[in-house]
Amino acid sequence: MTVFDFLKELTNPESIIKYGGITLLLFIVFAETGLLIGFFLPGDSLLFTSGLLCGIGIFKINILLLVFGLCLAAIIGNIVGYFFGLKAGTTLFKKNDSLIFKKKYLQLTHNFYTKHGGKTLILGRFLPIVRTFAPILAGVIKIDFKKFMYYNIIGSFLWVLTLVLCGYFLGKNFPWLNNYLEYIVVLLIIITLIPLLQAYFKRIKTPQA
Repeated sequence: MTVFDFLKELTNPESIIKYGGITLLLFIVFAETGLLIGFFLPGDSLLFTSGLLCGIGIFKINILLLVFGLCLAAIIGNIVGYFFGLKAGTTLFKKNDSLIFKKKYLQLTHNFYTKHGGKTLILGRFLPIVRTFAPILAGVIKIDFKKFMYYNIIGSFLWVLTLVLCGYFLGKNFPWLNNYLEYIVVLLIIITLIPLLQAYFKRIKTPQA
């Protein structure tokens, strides 16, 4: 398997569950917010797919254990991201762009914070990129840790419960959906990208006004 093939499999929710099981699943959810490189990982589609396959019976794990494990991984990932931001401070805004890090991602999250405040840690859970940088930025701007944990826990539970249980109940009642999983994942990705694209184009148009 080439590096490209490996990265392709790493962003394929079904492959992650098939080859890595619960261990890789939990690590991916943790890494998406706990590690700076996690922004490209398929968080939303991974949660939905894990619930769907669990409901069908392909992913053999108790649904309550799955939900609890994913919530815990999401919460811990945010905590690691918070302390990374706390330590890195505003130097992150001066960091040069690289293959992994883009200042525009941090700025996009900052704009989201300006509009929504601490609720970004809840709303941002459902948005790619923002989900990764929200806890980091919370550390950079030194949000009170107790307040951070309040939003962190609520956001993690809402994110996991919404996507996993939605997938689980669909899998239970419509097991044939497994045949169309790739199309469902693509649709889910498009839906979650819409708010980001709207914010991006709005930002482009604003200076021209």
